[in-house]
Formats: sequence, C-alpha cells, structure tokens
Amino acid sequence: MRIDVVTIFPSFFDVLEVSLLGRARDRGLLEVRVHDLRDWAHDRHRTVDDTPYGGGAGMVMKPEPWGAALDAIAADAGERPTFIFPSPAGELFTQATARELSTASRLVFGCGRYEGIDERVFAHAATLGDVRLMSLGDYVLNGGEVATMAMIEAIGRLIPGVVGNPASLVEESHEDGLLEYPSYTKPAQWRGHEVPPVLLSGNHGAIAAWRRDQQLERTRARRPDLLSDPSDSTGT
Repeated sequence: MRIDVVTIFPSFFDVLEVSLLGRARDRGLLEVRVHDLRDWAHDRHRTVDDTPYGGGAGMVMKPEPWGAALDAIAADAGERPTFIFPSPAGELFTQATARELSTASRLVFGCGRYEGIDERVFAHAATLGDVRLMSLGDYVLNGGEVATMAMIEAIGRLIPGVVGNPASLVEESHEDGLLEYPSYTKPAQWRGHEVPPVLLSGNHGAIAAWRRDQQLERTRARRPDLLSDPSDSTGT
C-alpha cells in the first residue's frame, strides 16, 4: 500500500519511522510519502489560508495550493486513489472502516487546519479519485494530523504481514462488535490482585466462555450502544 499525506507540518509524521509501521516500511509492505502543502503555494510568504467568505472567525485553507498538490499526487498514482480528509463533519471512522481501507492500494490523506479546507477542494478531488471525509468522534481537534496518524495506524496494522501474529488481530475490541476481554500475564499475584482462576485452569473451553462473558459485560457497561439490545446476554 502507498499512502500520501499532505500537511503543513510534515515533521509530525516522523513517528511513522518507528515501531511496527516503521518496520513495515523497511520491509516494503507500506510506503508513506509526506508532502508539505506550502510547496504548492507560490507567493513570497507561502500562504495557504485566507479569510472566509461571508465573514466569521478564523481562516480557511485556500483551494489553489490544495488543487495543485492533489493534481500532482493523483498524476503520480497510476490509478484513482482514495482521498481521505479528517473532518468533524465527516462519517465516523470505525474498525470496519479501517479494515475496508486496508485493502486499498493508494490512500491520500489531506490534513486541514484552521477552520477547514475550502469546500471546492473536495469537489475537485472527486474528479481525481474517491473522496471520504472522516471523523474520529464527536469532538474537534486543532488540525487533521492527529486524526490522520490514528487512521494510518489503524489501517496499516491490518495490512497482511505488518503484525507478526495475525490471530492477535481477531481477538480485539470492535472486531466482532464487542470490546476486548481483559488480559493478564505473570505473576499470578501482584499487590493483592490475583489473576482470575479460570485463566490458570488450562481448560480452554472454560477460558473461551469466560472471555466471551467478559466481552459482553464490558460492552454493556462501557459501550451499550454497540449492543442491539443492552439487556441481551448474547449481544445479538
């Protein structure tokens, strides 16, 4: 997979050099190219924003540098990429979304700032590829970089070969619509807290049943919205 990121803070994405995604890049499983939007701003001050039409607070990112940036990246794509713009006005990014996007070959993230990007940029991007505005949740960030980093992490780890043990991707929160069960490791007793005896029993059937019960209990307590009927012990 190739991922392009357009931002005015390219050094923000230096973190992609480390951990699992860094190793995935070294092994050729994931290619990430980060572009400075100001490289497509041609005035002396490399301006990328201006005051909003109609008045109001803040600044809006100008369409000219965005259009030039997306044109250049799309021309280098060889195929229609999927453009993703983090936005509190977008669709909710979920684990299902991450899994869907992990099968794509080209993703382009556009990191907005200030009051957002001129709306015409999205219309132009739609002539070059598929466009999706994505929200991490019902809150507002200062810019799209944090959301883009979170989405790249969520998508990238699902690319085959990135995570060493593929089975670990199955038993996670949201993969089956429930939150993940609690995990424990050695020692069996720590500061007065004990590992649940069932996990020490060696009875794999009992362990599986306990973990499923824990998933349902956690989901009912913390995210009842994930259950069609919060009182339903089956979670269906």
